[in-house]
Amino acid sequence: MAVLLPVLLLSLPIFFLGVFAWAVFKHLLTAEVPSTMKYPVKFRFLHCMIIYVVILGDILEKLRICSMPRFVCFVHDRLTIIKKDPNVVVTNMRFGTIPVRLFQPKAASCSLRRGVVFYHGGGGKFGSLDFYHNLCSYLARETDSVVLSVGYRKLPDYHYPIIYQDCLNATIHFLKGLRSYGVEPSRVVICGESMGASTVAMVTQTLVGRTNLPQIQAQILISPFLQLLNLQLPSFRQKKNIPLLTQEILMKLLCKYMAIDFSWQDAILNGNCISPENWKKYQKWLSSDNIPNRFKNKDQEPQFPGPFNETAYLETKHLFDVRNAPVLADDEIIAQLPEAFLVSFEHDILRDYSLLYKKRLEDQGVPVSWYHVVDGFHGCILLFDRKPFSFPCSQDTLNSVVSYIKGK
Repeated sequence: MAVLLPVLLLSLPIFFLGVFAWAVFKHLLTAEVPSTMKYPVKFRFLHCMIIYVVILGDILEKLRICSMPRFVCFVHDRLTIIKKDPNVVVTNMRFGTIPVRLFQPKAASCSLRRGVVFYHGGGGKFGSLDFYHNLCSYLARETDSVVLSVGYRKLPDYHYPIIYQDCLNATIHFLKGLRSYGVEPSRVVICGESMGASTVAMVTQTLVGRTNLPQIQAQILISPFLQLLNLQLPSFRQKKNIPLLTQEILMKLLCKYMAIDFSWQDAILNGNCISPENWKKYQKWLSSDNIPNRFKNKDQEPQFPGPFNETAYLETKHLFDVRNAPVLADDEIIAQLPEAFLVSFEHDILRDYSLLYKKRLEDQGVPVSWYHVVDGFHGCILLFDRKPFSFPCSQDTLNSVVSYIKGK
């Protein structure tokens, strides 16, 4: 026993070093860092650290000690330094079973304030109220708004459509009591990032025509994922190996949350689950013809969709639900939506989904403001205060959102 303990203590550093070496190897083998990326060494190190934590989570899951998503959330929450802003009052609450966090400017106001409902990102697997705390606190202070952050349930315990349901229910609860939170009913904005941005589109569409609730003034979608059918858009092919969201990670998140067996990944990617009839119906909204030429390269586009596989369709038919593909909503619904602010990133596999929705909204007369971050990458907004891992695009993105909200 006296010999075993020193051996174990010596083995642990070797084990962790080996895992990190494997993370670096995987990054070098699979990741692409654009030549135009600012601070590429810092970007590479950040991605290696993310891979490292995920690998440790996978090991713990295989040992049945802890699920990988819980471990990753534990790590990112512990590494988040929650800043207590003296100018913002923070209150933790529950709307039924849904945890929410309210951020209210401390200074007295002679009138009711603007309200912002925020849905965090994380692919249905990661992200939390703590992880996005500083971002929401910053939004509350800089825009002089009451911000409600929704801590929806997620993987591994919950699957589709729980995120949509939790965010919808929390938003309705908030809308019914706006004045009690000091919010002017005519000045409510819904904002989200990544998976949260997709949910913004779904919830906003659902609330169209609800005369018993205050109308949403505007919607803010930061790098949304607005359809799960055409995964051969230019950005999906050009940026598939660029961190922090690669095609491999995206497909794993998609299949896990949608409860689709991973063996159907290729069928989803190639469009084998789309029948000729469905493609004829939705092509006008999903085709890469909607993407401006400046975002395309000279490579020949693949044949899409691939040969129809009815079994693949039956396994994945819930991808056609408008709650998963807001871009497919009826024209009548789209035309009634509030104005939108879309943020896209050049180095992001999801770049073109913002462009699809932008055109979809504009075609129905919905006012759209669009901000494209030329040096941005997926998730960069979260790094705005995480020194030394902050990038110029992080603050740039956040400033654009703040500026838009202040104009409402």
